[in-house]
Amino acid sequence: MASRGDVREFIELPFRLHSNSAQWVPPVRLERHAFLSRRLNAFFGHGDARLFLARRDGMVVGRISAQVDHAFNAHHANAWGHFGFLELEDDPEVASALVEAAAGWLRARGRDRMVGPFDFTMNDEAGVLVEGFDLTPMIKQPWHPPQYAPLCEGAGLEKAVDLYMWNLEIADREAMKPIIFDLAEQVGSRHGIVLRKMSRRSLRRDLDAFAEVYNAAWKDNWGFVPYTKADLDAYAQELQLVFDPHWFMVAEKDGETVGAAITVPDVNQVLRRMNGRLLPLGWWHFLRKGSTVDRVRVGFLGVKPEYQHTGVAAKLYVEHFDMAAVTPHKGGEMGWILETNHNMNKAMEAMGGRIVKRYRVFEKVL
Repeated sequence: MASRGDVREFIELPFRLHSNSAQWVPPVRLERHAFLSRRLNAFFGHGDARLFLARRDGMVVGRISAQVDHAFNAHHANAWGHFGFLELEDDPEVASALVEAAAGWLRARGRDRMVGPFDFTMNDEAGVLVEGFDLTPMIKQPWHPPQYAPLCEGAGLEKAVDLYMWNLEIADREAMKPIIFDLAEQVGSRHGIVLRKMSRRSLRRDLDAFAEVYNAAWKDNWGFVPYTKADLDAYAQELQLVFDPHWFMVAEKDGETVGAAITVPDVNQVLRRMNGRLLPLGWWHFLRKGSTVDRVRVGFLGVKPEYQHTGVAAKLYVEHFDMAAVTPHKGGEMGWILETNHNMNKAMEAMGGRIVKRYRVFEKVL
């Protein structure tokens, strides 16, 4: 798939498939074109990809991507390939054709396993929804109808791992275990660690500090890929659109960043009103997002390994509840969190959270 028309049909397919869904949130078409651009997406600085369309009688009935992330392969010392952007009609033949097209492209490039869906990495939209179909997805969460997972299984894909989204509400503060507050109070007096909010002006510099935490705290996680400078440059531009100083924070000790959290207002609440377009009223809705958005997504919250027993995480947790008390954002979701990340899942339970969505990552040996 190479022509502009093909890319347009690739982007338009979910609009046709899900336009009658009460949950699906239309992406901004212009943003999707930029995201798929080899010139504009930082992914193509360390990866390659191919987009595929399935047609029947001239009509597009499915889409998929196949991609190789060289940074991922270098970090994990493996030869995996990935797939993503999965959308299709409820048809097992279409599912099988799409999976085989992606698998064939990856085999030809020496890949021995296909894992996904990721659009294009696990830090973008990831997984196939298997629980929470009646809920609206938050920012950078996909939504799929219930038949997608069975279609994947019928096409020869097997479960690799599930990703959890945890719901947290300010009303759940009383359900938090007292030890969380005790640990948070001791962070400064016992360990000399202080919390600082990021600013819009210093955001790019603060993302370098965040990356230190991310690359240290997540490096052993399944599917992890370290951030590059180009990735952070692009991420900083994205975050400028959703930046809120209440929710971007770092924990520091003697000038060293030891923990960080990036929580973003759920602009999907605005995107639903924009219906995929900036004009004529899309920008107006986006500029008024402060009066619309009352939910947040905790995308990243982590602590460097050597500081994980100091109570820094508890301090970051409590700060989130404190901010919910003074902003319009009264709750939200945290994740995704790997089902195998037992420590983080226990922490979510301790905070009174509950799992509301599950996304499944599939794999296929090539």
